Parts: sequence; structure tokens; C-alpha cells
Amino acid sequence: MFIVTSYPLAIVFCVITMLCWGSWANTQKLAAGKWRYELFYWDYVIGIFLFSLIAALTLGSTGDQGRAFLEDLKQASGANIGSALVGGIIFNLANILLSSAIAIAGMSVAFPVGIGLALVVGVIVNFASHQKGDPLLLFAGVALVSLAIIFNAIAYKKKTGTASKAGAKGIALSIIAGLLMSFFYSFVAGAMDLDNFINPEAEKMTPYTASVVFAAGILLSNFLFNTVMMRKPLQGPPISYTEYFKGRPALHSIGILGGSIWALGNLFNLIAAGKAGPAISYGLGQGATLVAAIWGVMIWKEFAGSSKQVKNLIASMFVLFIAGLALVIAAGL
Repeated sequence: MFIVTSYPLAIVFCVITMLCWGSWANTQKLAAGKWRYELFYWDYVIGIFLFSLIAALTLGSTGDQGRAFLEDLKQASGANIGSALVGGIIFNLANILLSSAIAIAGMSVAFPVGIGLALVVGVIVNFASHQKGDPLLLFAGVALVSLAIIFNAIAYKKKTGTASKAGAKGIALSIIAGLLMSFFYSFVAGAMDLDNFINPEAEKMTPYTASVVFAAGILLSNFLFNTVMMRKPLQGPPISYTEYFKGRPALHSIGILGGSIWALGNLFNLIAAGKAGPAISYGLGQGATLVAAIWGVMIWKEFAGSSKQVKNLIASMFVLFIAGLALVIAAGL
């Protein structure tokens, strides 16, 4: 299987993760107005699972390093499989709430607040379980990202006004999603032998196998979480599965593409974690916040017509995010 063997390459993989995780929501924006996000989300989840499975059967099953996917899955312990499944369940609940927040408040708010919070808490959680990297630089970077989140929340409040119920709901959903998102990665990382992907410990999984089991947790839990969201939506009237099967192939393909983009980032992040450590790998991956904010501000014009004060707050948010991510990278050098 393909394995990353150097820190610089691991950082490149984390940057690719950042781009993927920060860009998948564009597919949701493309489907907006034509396709309810709850319906889009089904295709998104299917895309994650299919991409993860295909990657495990190809990249994860070739070469002479590590265990091939099917062999690795057979020898994995029930506890490690369960850990990756739980990670998928937690992630799915967090992400479906994040998708709701995107539908209500937009990418340039949901991502900085929700995923920014996930970065802050997630780095702490993952560093506690696998201490790799300079803690001073790592947590200094986290502190700057925290300031960026605050600046973004203030900017959104000034843009929408204190009386906006939708704005308050969007931020509240983003916060809940971010807190949940902080914990999924440690369950997946805990199921792998992060110190040796070439000859992994018995009963542990390779990144390729862990990504498939994780994706299975997402898919299985979606039958509960998304069914509830369809019947009792946070915004709009209830919808049925009949509407999903009436969707045009083009609409289904948008969601599958979005899931595939996210899954590529997830796989690259898990592969990079062996060399960079889970705290740095996860932290950089969640720099997706910056990428999503750029999409939301520059492409989707979610802050168009805002005052100069709001625009200055958004600019400051970008500067703080970039500086924080730079410190996170330096923590592993």
C-alpha cells in the first residue's frame, strides 16, 4: 500500500486535506435551490463510502508495504473496528448539523465557527492521546485560530443584526457541530498503529482499512440521523424518500462528487498522521475552515454589501487563521 515516509510530504497531504475538506460544501451550494440538503446528504454519504472502498481496494492493496485491505480487515480486532465505527457515527451527527448550518448561515459562517471550534478542541484531544510536535507552537497556533473564530462570529452578528433568529440558529448549530466534530478523529486514529504503517501492530488497522470502517459508520448511522432530519427538518417542511428517488442523475452525481472530495481529504489525512502525528494532521486538515471561508466570501459573496467594519473583521479572521496554521505546521518541524 502507499505510505508517506517524510514530514514534508505529510504536510503536502494535510494541505490537500485542507483543500478537500474546505471545498466539498461547494457541491451542496451548487445543489441548493434544486435539491434539499437532506437529500443531497444521502448522496454525499454514499460518495464517502464508495470512494473509501475503491481507494482501499486499489492504493490500499498494492505494493509490498503494509497489509492489504482485505487481509487487514480480517485480522482487525472487534474493539478497533468498533472504535472506527464510533468515529464515523460521531462525525456523521456533527456533519449533518454542519450541513444544516451551511444551509441556514452559509459557508463563510458555518465553517469558521463550527470547524474552527473543531480544530481548537480536536487538536487538544488528539495531542493528549498521541503527543507528537512542539506543544508551545501547536497551542499558540490554536489560540490564533480561536481569535479568528471570535472575529468571524462578531462579523456575522454585525452583518445579520442581533434580531436575526436564523443567524442565531446557524451559529448555535455550528457550535454543536464543532464540539461533536472534535472527537471523531481520535476514535479513528486509535484504531490504527500510528507508529508503524509498514508493519502495523496485530489487530490494529492501516489508514485505508480504518477509512472504510469509518465510512461504514457514517453510512449506517445516516439511516437514523438523516431520516430524523427529513421527517423533522430544522428548516423547511418534512420530506420523504420518494423525493430522493425522483431526483435527476445530475443532482445525485453532485452529492456523490462532494462525498468523494471529502473522502479523498480524509484518507490523505489519515495517511499523513503516521508521520505528522494526529494532532498536527487533524489541525492542518481542519484548516479547511480558511478554504471554506474564502469560497464563501470570494465566490458565493456571502458578505456582499457589508460595512467596512465587517469587512475588516473578515480580513482579520483570514490573517489570524493563516498565522495559526503556520504555527501548527512549525510545531512538527
